[in-house]
Amino acid sequence: MNIKPIKTEADYQQALARLEEIFDAVPGTPEGDELEVLSLLIEDYEEKHFPIEAPDPVEAIKFRMEQLGMTQKDLARILGYRSRASEILNKKRKLTLDMIRKISRELHIPPEVLIREY
Repeated sequence: MNIKPIKTEADYQQALARLEEIFDAVPGTPEGDELEVLSLLIEDYEEKHFPIEAPDPVEAIKFRMEQLGMTQKDLARILGYRSRASEILNKKRKLTLDMIRKISRELHIPPEVLIREY
């Protein structure tokens, strides 16, 4: 096992190539241990160099509604007003704390996604 920190793009590409070679390693073996450590190093490098930002709250709502096969009418049922659902989806009205709680509970979207600025 010759593991070193991933500092450059070249190191990253080498680590990915090695990961692919040992991907099916059995846990508890030297290659299995190498796979586990290499995976952590790659994950750390990717989090630092390729961060994924949380989605826009309204886009998250639309995406989740699409996943669940929901319509604007369904969102209106959650919020209590049809016009309110339209205003939210068209970004003409900001989400209130009460709306965030309801949407989070009903659509299973983490509150921290819904409270972001947009």
